[in-house]
Amino acid sequence: MALPSRARIVIIGGGIVGCSVAYHLAREGERDVVLLEQGRLSCGTTWHAAGLVGQLRSTENMTRLIRYSTELYAELEAETGFATGWKRTGSVSVARTPERMTQLRRTAAAARSYGVEAEVISAREAGGLWPVMRTGDLAGGVWLPGDGKANPSDLTQALARGAAQRGVTVVERTKVTGMEIRDRTVHRVCTDNGAIECEIVVNCAGQWAREIGRMAGVTVPLHSAEHYYIVTERMAGVHPDLPVLRDPDGCTYFKEEVGGLVVGGFEPDAKPWGMDGIPYPFEFQLLDEDWDQFAILMENAIQRVPELDRTGVKKFYNGPESFTPDNNFLLGAAPELRDFYVGAGFNSAGIASAGGAGRALAEWILAGEPGMDLWPVDIRRFARWADNDAWLHDRVKETLGLHYAMAWPNKELGTARPLRRSPVHHLLRDAGASFGTKMGWERVNYFGPPPVYSFDRQNWHDQVGAEVRATREDVALFDQTSFSKFTVKGRGAEQALQWLCANDVAVDPGRVVYTGLLNDRGGYESDLTVTRVSGDEYLLVSGSAQATRDFDYLERNLTDSDSGCAVVDVTSAYAVFGIMGPRSRDLLSALSKADLSNEEFPFGTSRLIDLGYATVRATRVTYVGELGWELYVPAEFAVTVYETLLAQEPAQAGYYAIEAMRIEKGYRAWGRELTPDRTPVEAGLTFACKKDTLYRGREAVERQRAEGVRRRLVSLTLDDPAATLWGGELLLRDGEPSGSVSSAAHGHTLGTAVALAYVQAEHVIERAHLTGAKYEVEAAGRRYDATVHLRAPYDPNAAKVKT
Repeated sequence: MALPSRARIVIIGGGIVGCSVAYHLAREGERDVVLLEQGRLSCGTTWHAAGLVGQLRSTENMTRLIRYSTELYAELEAETGFATGWKRTGSVSVARTPERMTQLRRTAAAARSYGVEAEVISAREAGGLWPVMRTGDLAGGVWLPGDGKANPSDLTQALARGAAQRGVTVVERTKVTGMEIRDRTVHRVCTDNGAIECEIVVNCAGQWAREIGRMAGVTVPLHSAEHYYIVTERMAGVHPDLPVLRDPDGCTYFKEEVGGLVVGGFEPDAKPWGMDGIPYPFEFQLLDEDWDQFAILMENAIQRVPELDRTGVKKFYNGPESFTPDNNFLLGAAPELRDFYVGAGFNSAGIASAGGAGRALAEWILAGEPGMDLWPVDIRRFARWADNDAWLHDRVKETLGLHYAMAWPNKELGTARPLRRSPVHHLLRDAGASFGTKMGWERVNYFGPPPVYSFDRQNWHDQVGAEVRATREDVALFDQTSFSKFTVKGRGAEQALQWLCANDVAVDPGRVVYTGLLNDRGGYESDLTVTRVSGDEYLLVSGSAQATRDFDYLERNLTDSDSGCAVVDVTSAYAVFGIMGPRSRDLLSALSKADLSNEEFPFGTSRLIDLGYATVRATRVTYVGELGWELYVPAEFAVTVYETLLAQEPAQAGYYAIEAMRIEKGYRAWGRELTPDRTPVEAGLTFACKKDTLYRGREAVERQRAEGVRRRLVSLTLDDPAATLWGGELLLRDGEPSGSVSSAAHGHTLGTAVALAYVQAEHVIERAHLTGAKYEVEAAGRRYDATVHLRAPYDPNAAKVKT
């Protein structure tokens, strides 16, 4: 088909994801769409995908996307006349070790909380579902009857047919060569068959998506890696209804194909590919066989299915696929441009994800914002530093194997580190810090030996307990430099922020306000502290992970309007040190002439003070529930200030202690308790919402205040002090699933596990519903009695904070 001269929306990439986006745009009534494919539809990565469709993912919304995919694939053939190969076979995941069985029990509990049918089964029962499997070394498994498989190429053709039937134009044999950008928007997409004017561009180019992104100055952090599977000759006992089998301890998966097996997997040390660019053309092509790299998978596969040792191999598939730095795909609006969207980096799970991801991205494009919380896959969880060839190459060697690696609580990735470091990193390292990473930053988890992972208490438990006690009883020093920090400055700053912030920021200079940034549904786009520095300047501070996302949100809503103000990211300009604990005032007073008394420096105050030789901004706030200050220090003074503070001999502490204390105090965290789907009414934060002043999301908040909600956040403590919670566990009310744990830790002050969780119901929740029932938390198959707290279990009156 000839290339049209213009279209409202241009989709680049004719794999299953691009075709899904086109299909869903058309189904929503958007006909002015052109899909460009440099070769033939599905010719890149899609055609050689294994076609497994497993429903369960790490969060409820990600699971909802896959569940929608299964529903769509089941209906698509009747709608389009194209076979899809979709077959609901169910899947069995097996465990070779007690630790893996613990993980599978946690998986089954999560499935129940998400509404996915899952059953913990014995090794014998697993063998009954998959008779050709050896089961003597297994500890058990999990059966998910709703899983299945599909034919990737057929699915792609069906989606493309469905889109074309509704008016979408599909143009093959057309390679994108560049883009013309005007006013931060792609005005024209250039191809080897001419140019096409457009308003919106959607980059679904698979492993070519990073190259397409670079044409537009957009960061798309993914890297190709070789990925392998074999197809065997026919095997006795293998039939079309055989479930998909996953043996994660062996890094392998199995599915039936024409009476034989597809056998593939995810080796722990992957082999990156395409370091010098992807050859062109590269259509329906494979790479050379690599039996040495496949050996670990083959050995494990034979251990699970001994008959493989006597069965011939029809075909060895070595097809490159793209993988991201954290094993989640990339979706959403790119922050660098306007009206430029990305759906790529599906980490060998594109067939399962494509239906739901295509619908979610289409809705985002048409509405201008996502209709649900998509943070785990939001492209804005990365920044420009992530688009580095060497960093991506080394990280992808590890992330491919994460598919079947043990999902240990608090597991840290080890490759491509360190990257971003606080100015005092060397001082922390020399003091024995164990580091984790967030948004590329090296951050102290705790001070002590390297972690030994477990689902029970890990080896740092006592060290963190000591850090918590020091903070609660004396004084501790925290490096919190990785905070995201922005200045909003200009004559219109107050008016603009009054609309964006749910709380009242029209305060005097030197005052600090805790607030949410809400969407029109009343959900949290972010939560942050806002300090009024002067009449026309504010300092905004939020979490480390959402730096790109928050800046993009602020810039879109401030800079692009006639707001009379501008936002600047100043994250790297300042180190942040937390001085927390009942002796924090004494420590700072020994170093400063400033009056830090409660009368002169009350909670929520921020001022410049002298500290030794340096001048710093001292802000009296806390995220641990104790008297304390955050010190904002220009980066060039950071080492001097930290050494000055250390001379007063505070304890040094890390983020695991912060996490435990903030949960004890009931403080919420964005991305867990606070999300675009959760509101201040549900989260119990209406005290931080203006009552008589307009702000974004106010209508939804006030409606919920009046009508009530069906979901409420509560604190929990377990009655068994030996129990361990990590978050994600199933919450039961009178024996029935009623939500899940959003955050959990051991409460060292309380002497037991402590958690935050949303209680859900089919009706408006009143206080009596929360208090008049028996609650349990299911952790790894065992139920623990829990006590619900409607106020913080620790210092509910905040007496320690405001002293």
